[in-house]
Amino acid sequence: MSSDIDITRAIFESYSQRFLQSVSMDVAVVGAGPSGLTAARYLAAAGKKVCVFERKLSPGGGMWGGGMSFPVIVVQEAGREILEEVGVRCRRHGPYHVADSIEATAKIIAGAVDAGATIFNAVTVEDVMASQDKVCGIVVNWTGVLAAGMHVDPLSLEARAVVDGTGHPSEVCRIVERKLGLRTPTGRVEGEKCMWADEGERLTLENTREVYPGLYTTGMASNAVMGSPRMGPIFGGMLQSGKKVADLILEKL
Repeated sequence: MSSDIDITRAIFESYSQRFLQSVSMDVAVVGAGPSGLTAARYLAAAGKKVCVFERKLSPGGGMWGGGMSFPVIVVQEAGREILEEVGVRCRRHGPYHVADSIEATAKIIAGAVDAGATIFNAVTVEDVMASQDKVCGIVVNWTGVLAAGMHVDPLSLEARAVVDGTGHPSEVCRIVERKLGLRTPTGRVEGEKCMWADEGERLTLENTREVYPGLYTTGMASNAVMGSPRMGPIFGGMLQSGKKVADLILEKL
């Protein structure tokens, strides 16, 4: 039985060490979709301590399913360049480029890890820490605890910047909207509009910004906050948004 106990000890000690090393970080990325993972890769490659928190078991967001479960994604030229940085094979298809969604998702995840980002799965961010008019961390709990409706208090983790990469729900921004108000033209989450791929792509990049001191948006969360269209299975804008939010944070840190 000693080998069984050794396995338990290896898992618990390794995870505990990883968690303790993440109690204080430079950037907390909430949501392990393509934009959040891309942001994490660039930030980690720049030497920042970055942790990504994904409520589901599998990182990758909606990219796994391509379009309607056809495992193909579409990107424009700038998106192709970001995909090829992590070794994704793309081919031209008319004015766009296409890639295998499973290959792309797997390599984006691996790219973030290889750059030095730490990914926590099955962990939900249920609140933020805020002090002196600035978001300064996140509040986390096990996804399973919340799904079971158990009353278990969460834990707090410190971060110099927080990125909302939760996609369509823009969950972190909605928390801040409710408790602190956003620094946007309307002060609230507008909600995404109907599908308009090209315009949604353009505005995803334009809408990527700091929406409250210490809190940034990336990817579809940016369009949801600003009330812009969704774009469906075209992912170049999301990848570019991840790169842009990393650049914005690096300017501040």
